[in-house]
Amino acid sequence: MAQSKYQEWVSDKGLSMIAGWARTGLTDEQIANNMGISRSTLNEWKKKYSDISDTLKENKQKADIEVENALYKKALGMTTKSKTYKMVKVDDDVLRVRRERFLNQYKLNHPKATKKELAMKSIEEVPTYERIPIVENETELAPDTSAIIFWLKNRMPEVYRDQSFKELNEAQADKAKADAETAIQKARIAKIQADSLEGLNDDGSNITIVDGWLDDEDETSTDKDAD
Repeated sequence: MAQSKYQEWVSDKGLSMIAGWARTGLTDEQIANNMGISRSTLNEWKKKYSDISDTLKENKQKADIEVENALYKKALGMTTKSKTYKMVKVDDDVLRVRRERFLNQYKLNHPKATKKELAMKSIEEVPTYERIPIVENETELAPDTSAIIFWLKNRMPEVYRDQSFKELNEAQADKAKADAETAIQKARIAKIQADSLEGLNDDGSNITIVDGWLDDEDETSTDKDAD
Protein backbone atom coordinates (compact mmCIF):
# COMPACT_ATOMS: atom_id res chain seq x y z
CA MET A 1 0.00 0.00 0.00
CA ALA A 2 2.82 2.38 0.87
CA GLN A 3 4.46 1.73 -2.49
CA SER A 4 1.43 3.11 -4.31
CA LYS A 5 1.54 6.28 -2.22
CA TYR A 6 4.91 7.55 -3.38
CA GLN A 7 3.44 9.02 -6.59
CA GLU A 8 1.43 11.45 -4.48
CA TRP A 9 4.60 12.72 -2.82
CA VAL A 10 6.81 13.06 -5.91
CA SER A 11 4.22 15.40 -7.46
CA ASP A 12 4.75 19.17 -7.32
CA LYS A 13 2.17 19.51 -4.56
CA GLY A 14 3.63 16.66 -2.53
CA LEU A 15 7.21 17.91 -2.79
CA SER A 16 6.05 21.42 -1.87
CA MET A 17 4.50 20.08 1.33
CA ILE A 18 7.65 18.10 2.18
CA ALA A 19 9.77 21.20 1.57
CA GLY A 20 7.59 23.24 3.90
CA TRP A 21 7.85 20.68 6.70
CA ALA A 22 11.62 20.46 6.30
CA ARG A 23 12.00 24.26 6.43
CA THR A 24 9.98 24.49 9.65
CA GLY A 25 12.43 22.15 11.37
CA LEU A 26 10.42 18.92 11.52
CA THR A 27 12.41 15.70 11.89
CA ASP A 28 12.19 12.85 9.39
CA GLU A 29 10.06 10.99 11.95
CA GLN A 30 7.56 13.85 12.08
CA ILE A 31 7.57 14.33 8.31
CA ALA A 32 6.92 10.62 7.77
CA ASN A 33 4.02 10.83 10.21
CA ASN A 34 2.56 13.78 8.27
CA MET A 35 2.88 11.76 5.08
CA GLY A 36 1.05 8.84 6.64
CA ILE A 37 3.98 6.44 6.35
CA SER A 38 6.57 4.94 8.69
CA ARG A 39 10.07 6.31 9.17
CA SER A 40 11.52 3.19 7.55
CA THR A 41 9.35 3.71 4.47
CA LEU A 42 10.53 7.31 4.18
CA ASN A 43 14.13 6.10 4.39
CA GLU A 44 13.48 3.67 1.53
CA TRP A 45 11.85 6.38 -0.56
CA LYS A 46 14.81 8.69 0.03
CA LYS A 47 17.07 6.00 -1.44
CA LYS A 48 14.80 5.25 -4.41
CA TYR A 49 13.43 8.68 -5.30
CA SER A 50 15.96 11.50 -5.53
CA ASP A 51 13.21 14.13 -5.71
CA ILE A 52 12.19 13.32 -2.15
CA SER A 53 15.73 13.07 -0.74
CA ASP A 54 16.89 16.24 -2.50
CA THR A 55 13.85 18.19 -1.33
CA LEU A 56 14.46 17.17 2.27
CA LYS A 57 18.18 17.88 2.16
CA GLU A 58 17.98 21.25 0.39
CA ASN A 59 15.21 22.67 2.55
CA LYS A 60 16.77 21.49 5.81
CA GLN A 61 19.98 23.22 4.77
CA LYS A 62 18.09 26.41 3.93
CA ALA A 63 16.45 26.39 7.36
CA ASP A 64 19.79 25.77 9.08
CA ILE A 65 21.41 28.65 7.21
CA GLU A 66 18.56 31.02 8.03
CA VAL A 67 18.73 30.15 11.73
CA GLU A 68 22.52 30.45 11.73
CA ASN A 69 22.32 33.88 10.09
CA ALA A 70 19.69 34.99 12.62
CA LEU A 71 21.90 33.85 15.50
CA TYR A 72 24.90 35.57 13.94
CA LYS A 73 23.03 38.87 13.61
CA LYS A 74 21.73 38.65 17.18
CA ALA A 75 25.21 37.96 18.51
CA LEU A 76 26.63 41.02 16.73
CA GLY A 77 23.68 43.32 17.33
CA MET A 78 21.63 44.87 14.57
CA THR A 79 19.31 47.68 13.52
CA THR A 80 15.63 46.98 13.03
CA LYS A 81 13.10 49.16 11.25
CA SER A 82 9.38 49.37 11.80
CA LYS A 83 6.59 51.63 10.60
CA THR A 84 3.64 53.15 12.42
CA TYR A 85 0.46 53.40 10.38
CA LYS A 86 -2.87 55.16 10.71
CA MET A 87 -6.21 54.74 8.97
CA VAL A 88 -7.40 57.74 6.95
CA LYS A 89 -10.55 58.33 4.98
CA VAL A 90 -10.06 58.37 1.22
CA ASP A 91 -11.06 61.60 -0.51
CA ASP A 92 -14.52 61.23 -2.11
CA ASP A 93 -13.34 62.10 -5.62
CA VAL A 94 -10.39 59.71 -5.34
CA LEU A 95 -12.68 56.99 -4.00
CA ARG A 96 -15.14 57.42 -6.89
CA VAL A 97 -12.38 57.20 -9.50
CA ARG A 98 -10.90 54.07 -7.91
CA ARG A 99 -14.27 52.32 -7.77
CA GLU A 100 -15.15 53.22 -11.35
CA ARG A 101 -11.81 51.89 -12.53
CA PHE A 102 -12.33 48.69 -10.56
CA LEU A 103 -15.90 48.21 -11.89
CA ASN A 104 -14.85 48.70 -15.50
CA GLN A 105 -12.32 45.89 -15.18
CA TYR A 106 -14.65 43.69 -13.13
CA LYS A 107 -17.48 43.98 -15.71
CA LEU A 108 -15.20 42.70 -18.43
CA ASN A 109 -14.51 39.53 -16.46
CA HIS A 110 -18.07 39.18 -15.09
CA PRO A 111 -20.44 40.42 -17.81
CA LYS A 112 -23.50 38.81 -16.15
CA ALA A 113 -23.04 40.51 -12.79
CA THR A 114 -26.05 42.53 -11.56
CA LYS A 115 -25.88 46.16 -10.46
CA LYS A 116 -26.26 45.08 -6.85
CA GLU A 117 -23.39 42.60 -7.16
CA LEU A 118 -21.24 45.27 -8.83
CA ALA A 119 -21.95 47.79 -6.08
CA MET A 120 -21.21 45.29 -3.30
CA LYS A 121 -18.01 44.15 -4.98
CA SER A 122 -16.72 47.71 -5.44
CA ILE A 123 -17.33 48.50 -1.77
CA GLU A 124 -15.60 45.28 -0.73
CA GLU A 125 -12.56 45.67 -2.97
CA VAL A 126 -12.13 49.47 -2.76
CA PRO A 127 -12.62 50.43 0.90
CA THR A 128 -13.44 53.91 2.18
CA TYR A 129 -10.44 53.96 4.51
CA GLU A 130 -6.83 53.11 3.78
CA ARG A 131 -3.75 52.56 5.91
CA ILE A 132 -0.86 54.95 5.40
CA PRO A 133 2.57 55.03 7.13
CA ILE A 134 3.18 58.08 9.30
CA VAL A 135 6.39 57.24 11.19
CA GLU A 136 9.34 54.97 10.44
CA ASN A 137 11.10 53.80 13.58
CA GLU A 138 14.71 52.60 13.72
CA THR A 139 15.84 50.58 16.73
CA GLU A 140 19.38 49.57 17.64
CA LEU A 141 19.56 46.12 19.23
CA ALA A 142 22.65 45.52 21.35
CA PRO A 143 24.62 42.29 20.92
CA ASP A 144 22.94 39.43 22.78
CA THR A 145 25.26 37.89 25.39
CA SER A 146 23.54 34.49 25.35
CA ALA A 147 23.80 34.30 21.56
CA ILE A 148 27.50 35.24 21.73
CA ILE A 149 28.24 32.55 24.34
CA PHE A 150 26.31 29.91 22.41
CA TRP A 151 28.08 30.76 19.17
CA LEU A 152 31.61 30.79 20.64
CA LYS A 153 31.16 27.61 22.70
CA ASN A 154 29.97 25.69 19.64
CA ARG A 155 32.24 27.22 17.00
CA MET A 156 35.42 27.52 19.12
CA PRO A 157 35.03 24.99 21.95
CA GLU A 158 38.79 24.58 22.42
CA VAL A 159 39.04 28.24 23.45
CA TYR A 160 35.64 29.13 24.87
CA ARG A 161 34.67 26.09 26.89
CA ASP A 162 32.93 26.65 30.23
CA GLN A 163 35.41 27.52 32.98
CA SER A 164 33.24 25.60 35.44
CA PHE A 165 33.69 22.41 33.43
CA LYS A 166 37.43 23.02 33.25
CA GLU A 167 37.69 23.45 37.02
CA LEU A 168 35.53 20.39 37.59
CA ASN A 169 37.71 18.27 35.32
CA GLU A 170 40.87 19.46 37.08
CA ALA A 171 39.37 18.74 40.52
CA GLN A 172 38.30 15.27 39.41
CA ALA A 173 41.79 14.59 38.04
CA ASP A 174 43.44 15.69 41.33
CA LYS A 175 41.05 13.52 43.36
CA ALA A 176 41.68 10.51 41.15
CA LYS A 177 45.45 10.99 41.57
CA ALA A 178 45.12 11.25 45.37
CA ASP A 179 42.87 8.18 45.50
CA ALA A 180 45.40 6.21 43.46
CA GLU A 181 48.25 7.18 45.81
CA THR A 182 46.16 6.20 48.84
CA ALA A 183 45.35 2.83 47.29
CA ILE A 184 49.05 2.15 46.64
CA GLN A 185 49.96 2.97 50.23
CA LYS A 186 47.19 0.78 51.61
CA ALA A 187 48.29 -2.10 49.40
CA ARG A 188 51.90 -1.76 50.66
CA ILE A 189 50.71 -1.71 54.27
CA ALA A 190 48.57 -4.80 53.82
CA LYS A 191 51.42 -6.70 52.16
CA ILE A 192 53.99 -5.78 54.79
CA GLN A 193 51.66 -6.58 57.67
CA ALA A 194 50.96 -9.98 56.17
CA ASP A 195 54.49 -10.93 55.15
CA SER A 196 56.66 -9.38 57.86
CA LEU A 197 55.38 -10.40 61.28
CA GLU A 198 58.69 -9.29 62.84
CA GLY A 199 58.02 -5.75 61.73
CA LEU A 200 61.15 -5.53 59.58
CA ASN A 201 61.69 -4.67 55.93
CA ASP A 202 63.69 -7.04 53.78
CA ASP A 203 66.78 -4.84 54.37
CA GLY A 204 66.32 -5.01 58.16
CA SER A 205 64.98 -1.48 58.69
CA ASN A 206 62.06 -0.79 61.01
CA ILE A 207 58.56 -0.18 59.69
CA THR A 208 56.37 2.51 61.21
CA ILE A 209 52.78 3.11 60.19
CA VAL A 210 51.60 6.63 60.94
CA ASP A 211 47.97 7.57 60.33
CA GLY A 212 47.67 4.86 57.72
CA TRP A 213 50.87 5.84 55.85
CA LEU A 214 54.25 4.06 55.74
CA ASP A 215 57.35 5.55 57.30
CA ASP A 216 60.47 3.48 56.68
CA GLU A 217 63.24 4.17 59.16
CA ASP A 218 66.84 3.17 58.72
CA GLU A 219 67.88 0.61 61.34
CA THR A 220 71.17 2.30 62.08
CA SER A 221 69.52 5.65 62.72
CA THR A 222 67.02 3.91 65.04
CA ASP A 223 69.78 2.23 66.99
CA LYS A 224 71.60 5.54 67.25
CA ASP A 225 68.53 7.23 68.63
CA ALA A 226 68.15 4.42 71.14
CA ASP A 227 71.70 4.97 72.37
